[in-house]
Amino acid sequence: MTQARAIPQATRRRHDREIVALAVPAFGALVAEPLFVMADSAIVGHLGTAQLAGLGVASALLTTAVSVFVFLAYATTAAVARRVGAGDLPAAIRQGMDGIWLALLLGAGVIALVLPLAPGIVDLFGASATAAPYATTYLRISALGIPAMLIVLAATGVLRGLQDTRTPLYVAIAGFVANAVLNAGLVYGAGLGIAGSAWGTVIAQCGMAAVYLNVVVRGARRYGASLRPDATGIRASAQAGAPLLVRTLSLRAILLIATAVAARLGNADIAAHQIILSLWSLLAFALDAIAIAGQAIIGRYLGAEDIRGAREACRRMVQWGIATGVVLGLLVVAARPLFLSLFTDDAVVKDTALPSLLLVALSQPICGVVFVLDGVLMGAGDGPYLAGAMLVTLGVFAPVALLVPALGGGLTALWAAMALMMTVRMLTLWLRTRSGRWIVTGASR
Repeated sequence: MTQARAIPQATRRRHDREIVALAVPAFGALVAEPLFVMADSAIVGHLGTAQLAGLGVASALLTTAVSVFVFLAYATTAAVARRVGAGDLPAAIRQGMDGIWLALLLGAGVIALVLPLAPGIVDLFGASATAAPYATTYLRISALGIPAMLIVLAATGVLRGLQDTRTPLYVAIAGFVANAVLNAGLVYGAGLGIAGSAWGTVIAQCGMAAVYLNVVVRGARRYGASLRPDATGIRASAQAGAPLLVRTLSLRAILLIATAVAARLGNADIAAHQIILSLWSLLAFALDAIAIAGQAIIGRYLGAEDIRGAREACRRMVQWGIATGVVLGLLVVAARPLFLSLFTDDAVVKDTALPSLLLVALSQPICGVVFVLDGVLMGAGDGPYLAGAMLVTLGVFAPVALLVPALGGGLTALWAAMALMMTVRMLTLWLRTRSGRWIVTGASR
């Protein structure tokens, strides 16, 4: 990004092979994750409306909790990849174990909070009187699986740092199948109702964590890395993850503000907003897969002190991000009638959603650049800058979005604000990569 020199064709092909080898399995694993909630919803939905509503509240809370801790995967990927690039595999595994121990500690803390506070949390999110008991039951049981969920995040980061995205894909697929089978058996076969769905998910998550731990432990034994908790290493993992936590919370705040504004615009607007937001999230999976490849590849190059390789890989991944964004945008335009009909038959909702849907399509190349550069800077361990940049983005987006209803704007104006938000992110990330200050070589940043 800092130089305009063309990448030689042979080098470009090598980067392409690396990106595809890491991004494609990563995309599969990312898509498999939301299928857990879909399977739960499909099974619980036949129990009744109140049960499904309770599941909706509890799963939203759990999804938010886990997304907040996604830094366990991101920070671990970058740190492990650096040590892989430096040729120190024992230290890479040791770094990964520090992340896993941190995940276990955080998971235990979440359980300690959720179990006694579950009824109050459910009420705070506005669950109805009939849905609240089911939401509380599901939340309390599922909370027992949060340490396993966080271990999966950290261990996924370890494997990504080791340049392995295939194992997470296989584990995600196996976990989805196990979750579906267990849920069906416990909900209907054992007659446990919504509690059976929660227990099935917890068991599947614990199984996934056990598989990951087995892989990491075998690697530790192979390279003679210690498995014991190390206070200094755990503290370092937490310090590396803290800026990424700020980044994630800022992004969640942006999405919450957008939803709150859409809710004030009217029923048709909020319904259309939810449809568009679901598509936006789906498209993000494809772009995030390239970002994950960027985290692993950039971390490895910087660990190997290969500055030229890091710059060339960054430039090539940006090209991939733009191209993927263009393709996704064209697909959205082509599939817009079918997509909208999948969610609603209401002509008003469709008419409300259509202009915003086209804005989403047009902004996909920008999103492609944002996701890629986000992954590059994460791979470089440039968390403090990412945190600051996202706070700036939040500061720009919030007043613009909140002015939409006051100025009589509709959903299209809100999604124009979302496009502005992504443009601001792109500019802040581009300025950083252009400066070259993200390039810090060595086994640790």
